[in-house]
Amino acid sequence: MTLALLAAPLQASAPAWGHGEIATLKRWISAAPLDALPVLPTDRLDAATTAGDADAMETQATSLALRLARMHLLGSASVAERSGWNINDTDKEMDLEPLLAAAVENGTLDAFFATLRPRHQEYSALKSAYAKEPDEAKRTTIGRNMERWRWLPRSLGGNYVMVNLPKFEAYLWRDGMKAGAWPVIVGKTSTPSVVFDTTITGVTLNPWWEIPASIVRESIGSLVRRNPALARSRGYVWNDGRYRQKPGPNNALGQMKLVMPNPYSIYMHDTPNKNLFAEDVRAFSHGCIRTGDAIGYAATLLQGVKSREEVDAIVESGVTTTLDLARPLPIYVVYFTAVADGQGGVETLRDLYNRDRRISVPPPVTGCGQE
Repeated sequence: MTLALLAAPLQASAPAWGHGEIATLKRWISAAPLDALPVLPTDRLDAATTAGDADAMETQATSLALRLARMHLLGSASVAERSGWNINDTDKEMDLEPLLAAAVENGTLDAFFATLRPRHQEYSALKSAYAKEPDEAKRTTIGRNMERWRWLPRSLGGNYVMVNLPKFEAYLWRDGMKAGAWPVIVGKTSTPSVVFDTTITGVTLNPWWEIPASIVRESIGSLVRRNPALARSRGYVWNDGRYRQKPGPNNALGQMKLVMPNPYSIYMHDTPNKNLFAEDVRAFSHGCIRTGDAIGYAATLLQGVKSREEVDAIVESGVTTTLDLARPLPIYVVYFTAVADGQGGVETLRDLYNRDRRISVPPPVTGCGQE
């Protein structure tokens, strides 16, 4: 059931809470630890119920239900715990009050709360594993990543790219199904890749490399000044006040770069250092995401625009060419240290950038009922 269906018909501007609806709410509050969420205190609601104060019951029940709904939808973490997570959660724009009022009016509170959870199958896998995991440390890791899923839009749509930094992999989803996976190299611990979202609009084949100022200061600038002949042989040029590298097999971007505008200057691209994909821990970049089988990846994204043979011919020509995708594609660069293993379980990953400890997870509560 969708939230739109839950909202109609709306016959009251405020919920009219009865004892049945309050019992349902309290059951969901007590079951919050099943989603690695804290249990909200119900003492004020209990006092109003005992006193038979209908107005206070309605006020307290509505307040608690909205708090619980926002935790399921948006997470319970503080601003500090979310530090470094730069993905826009469009769920923040959802007006929950009329949806809650309709759910109380229509007797659909169970569906209301259940529908607010992340829809992705990865979240379902984590939730199932969390309930059964006996190891406290692993259970905490799973809980932290359940919380991260709530920081994403509840629905990512059917078509998107997701890059999981601790897994060193990128995934293409089409029509709600995983359509491909590619190994990636991510930022070093000293220059970590950013967690963010944007849109892939195209692919540039045989790209020029616009060298960031930090890398100019680190090495390229001095090379161009002290040994211009060597710099030229490596394709480095300086003109109009900027340092660039010509297209070619030795270009730092390799032979492909995605067009994915973002304020962090982080891109997915090819690399001449193909040997690094043999490493298990692939944290070697200055922050950008280097992609294995980059030309195959580009050709997959360009399906419906250019064939693989046409892509190969452009690469072979050496001419810088930018091709638009058939449709812009959302991309989410994420940080999940617990993922479904594809066999009904969950795999925990190395906390590459030491971010897990920022996120608190409530202790398990025994005896909480399954909704």
